[in-house]
Amino acid sequence: MIKSLYVKDFILIDELKLDFDKGFNVITGETGAGKSIMINAIDIIFGAKAKKEIIKTGASKAFIELTLCDINQSTKSIFEENEIDYDSNEIIISKEVSETSSRSRVNGVLVTQDFIKLLREKLIDIHSQHQTYTYIQPKFHISLLDSFANDIHKNLLQEYKTTFKTYNETLKLYEKAKENCSQTQDKIEFLKFQIKEIEDAEITNLSEDTELEKELDILSNAQILKELTYSSYWQIYGNDGNIIDALNDIKVNITKATNYDDSLNSTQEALIDALENLKEVSNSLRNYSETIEPNEQRMDEISERIGILDNLKRKYGRTLEDVIASYNRFSEELNSIEFSAEKVIELEEEIKNLYSRLQNMAHSLSESRKSNAQILSTAITEELEKLELPKSRFNIAIEQCELNNNGTDNVEFLISTNISESLKPLIKVASGGEISRVMLAIKSIFANSDEVNTVIFDEIDTGISGKASQSVADALLTLSKSHQVIVITHQPIIAAKGTKHFYVAKSQKDTTKIFVHDLNEENKLKAIAILASGDVTDESLNLARQLVNS
Repeated sequence: MIKSLYVKDFILIDELKLDFDKGFNVITGETGAGKSIMINAIDIIFGAKAKKEIIKTGASKAFIELTLCDINQSTKSIFEENEIDYDSNEIIISKEVSETSSRSRVNGVLVTQDFIKLLREKLIDIHSQHQTYTYIQPKFHISLLDSFANDIHKNLLQEYKTTFKTYNETLKLYEKAKENCSQTQDKIEFLKFQIKEIEDAEITNLSEDTELEKELDILSNAQILKELTYSSYWQIYGNDGNIIDALNDIKVNITKATNYDDSLNSTQEALIDALENLKEVSNSLRNYSETIEPNEQRMDEISERIGILDNLKRKYGRTLEDVIASYNRFSEELNSIEFSAEKVIELEEEIKNLYSRLQNMAHSLSESRKSNAQILSTAITEELEKLELPKSRFNIAIEQCELNNNGTDNVEFLISTNISESLKPLIKVASGGEISRVMLAIKSIFANSDEVNTVIFDEIDTGISGKASQSVADALLTLSKSHQVIVITHQPIIAAKGTKHFYVAKSQKDTTKIFVHDLNEENKLKAIAILASGDVTDESLNLARQLVNS
């Protein structure tokens, strides 16, 4: 419900803050005082077009802020989907309108108009002579009818919606499977060729290509390597005057020298180590030179293998790791195609069964809706009679349509408020006094089943008086027991039922200004007295007391 409204530099208002009651809020005032301005502000907050003309003369921008509390739980999902912090205790919606732009914020976060409109559908109904309302729009009629139905209907509807969701998900899987299955036989054969080509290469070592290149390089230079290593061995240990013999002579000399100076012991040890190391090097070079031989057959084998691997890398990736990754991808794709062929048949059968179930459930829903439509039509007609529309007829048209999330029904509310007129869509009811009472009748019936908890009626008493006014007043009071009701009225009978009363006055001294007064009990009686007789007299005050206490 609306907790408070704050406006600044809005039309004729400098600054204003109103705190609303959770029950029956009444707005009265002088003719032409601007009683509808507050409703306009709330309407603009909830997405109505904001023209630059709403900015008060002399100001650069208009600002409106609405604080709501006791938020219905279903609103939470809208906030979560838009990643906005949600507080079930309070929501603050603001609108700033400048000469060139307007911005809406919810809990301080900039939001789109689409988001605001979603909130409107969940939180508020505004009924005025120049608006399209939630209850008038045909797109809401099927959900209204369903909300009126009993638990058996609601459980069937929930089961249908769950099945319909499964049906749609299965259709998507089916289309995907068909798409995969539509691959040509050429595609399948080509995948098999690619898979076989990689399999035939029998790649077990992802570094094989690098290792083979190294081996081929050695074999290609085997003769040179043989000559170089043997020549080195010969110089170290093979010929007369070789390095080993020379070092042995040096070792003999150093050994003798240590007899005279033991500080040469470390030099002697280093020389011995060098001799041993050099002998090992010599043996290694000799063995290498003796074992390495040119091998044309092995070179041909390596070249052939490298050619196979290079060919795969040209086709399927820069490295053998890329080749294996391609192999895995081809295998998955082939499995998917082969699986899809079987899956298509399976899904076709599943879709057929789901569709059959949906048709049966939709038929049951339709029969249930028709039954509930008769009950609802009678209830609304009776409510219209209470509101002094005794010749009204209310009917709910249910026509078959294509299978959808709600079944196979199109639902539209029809009404005739005059005995001589045929039933017409509710959206085409033109009379301001009639449409307000029709909305009040419908809202009264749905009071316990809909989510919206704030209802605003702008001049609901247009075109009514006397007994009709009393009926409307009683209906509004009853509605206010379950909903917050805000009403602009000229009728003292209606105003007397209010639990909170605002009085709008206009001042025209240097400039035109609008003031809104939150009336206490004494001033409330005076305001009702003015509505009743145009002046405050003992007689009109007594009448006001009677109306308040009746």
